[in-house]
Amino acid sequence: MQRSEQINEIIREWVTKAESDLKAASYLHRAREDRLTDAVCFHAQQCIEKYIKALLVMKNISFPKIHDTAALINRLPDKMPLLLSAEEQELFSEYAVTVRYPGDIEPSLTEAGKAVRIARRVRKDIRALLPKEALTPIRKRKGEKRT
Repeated sequence: MQRSEQINEIIREWVTKAESDLKAASYLHRAREDRLTDAVCFHAQQCIEKYIKALLVMKNISFPKIHDTAALINRLPDKMPLLLSAEEQELFSEYAVTVRYPGDIEPSLTEAGKAVRIARRVRKDIRALLPKEALTPIRKRKGEKRT
């Protein structure tokens, strides 16, 4: 397998996981239950994080195993378009950790809806930058292991 094919395969894996998170966030948000808003925001954040990591892979930029959206965005070249405002970066970094534990912020249904909309916007922006070959979904048949 050529290097570009290997890179596209890694990008495809990140995109597949990001798409799964966006589907989960959207599904949970449609349930319209206040008690699910933390999960909606978490999955929206995970979608954004994984799309940023796919972009970093494309640019051949290494990154640590972190959930800090701002730190990941700061690794991108300066000429890259701004994916999230500074306020959104901070908010989504909080969604990665803070909303997952008791006693911390509980996003409203409105906030959860906004998180999903932002995730969709970032998804669209990043997909426009990724190689088309890396955007084809990974298909797995029932009971079949991927290699």
